[in-house]
Amino acid sequence: MPTAPGGVRPDAVPPAVVKAADLLAEAARSGVACPPVRHLFDGGGGMETAYAVQQLNVRRGQQAGRRIVGRKIGLTSPAVQRQLGVDRPDFGALFADMAVPDGGQVPAGRLLQPKVEAEAALVLGRDLPERECTLVDVLRAVDFALPALEIVDSRVAGWDISLVDTVADNASCGLYVLGGTPVPLDRIDLRAVTMTMERNGETAAEGTGAACLGGPLNAAVWLASALAERGDPLRAGDLVLTGALGPMAPAAPGDTFEARIPDLGSVRVGFAEEGDRQ
Repeated sequence: MPTAPGGVRPDAVPPAVVKAADLLAEAARSGVACPPVRHLFDGGGGMETAYAVQQLNVRRGQQAGRRIVGRKIGLTSPAVQRQLGVDRPDFGALFADMAVPDGGQVPAGRLLQPKVEAEAALVLGRDLPERECTLVDVLRAVDFALPALEIVDSRVAGWDISLVDTVADNASCGLYVLGGTPVPLDRIDLRAVTMTMERNGETAAEGTGAACLGGPLNAAVWLASALAERGDPLRAGDLVLTGALGPMAPAAPGDTFEARIPDLGSVRVGFAEEGDRQ
């Protein structure tokens, strides 16, 4: 029997999942944002249906030759959780082609409606296969930490999203930037770090490690358990973006962002002017 894009049998995927995945994929391809997809699931399904949409497009990406290098955690802020009426984070897949070099520039038109947030990134040296992952497991598994900027993006017009929309849209993944100096965990208390993010030299956001689910390592514990429960655990070498340390800030052509996290480092990215398309 023929398969749908991503190697999935058409009769194995509910039509609403395929339709939502198609809308989001076309928005990413065309650069024209789509309406919210939550209305396709009014008959039920909720989070699991949204993750099915995400997974279908992730598989399509892999079939097209894209390489998964890790995961991102979203909705780690209690304030954002309250806004969306949820009590837990979400996650999405990170591809190698989402990486922007530290100090690099995002080409004009690459993203639809980008926003920037500062985070602590973790790189694993060991697998995390346990469904009941502990802090000790994470401490043993993490090779080093890096400062990071996550450039989130929504394929849904006007960021008109619910939890279902953002999960289906790969947790609103866009691009990411990593600082280049690794820091072992025994040299830093990620919960106690402070963060300042500047846009064009002016403060755009401030925050702390504790703002990220009580600490970035707590977020990593949640993610490791959630992925192991789904049979797709974190592996050695994986990159984990642990969630925002403070508010996100919208990005416009010509903007430059820099985040500074004492003891962890700094990371910087620019956005090309509209006429500078690549």
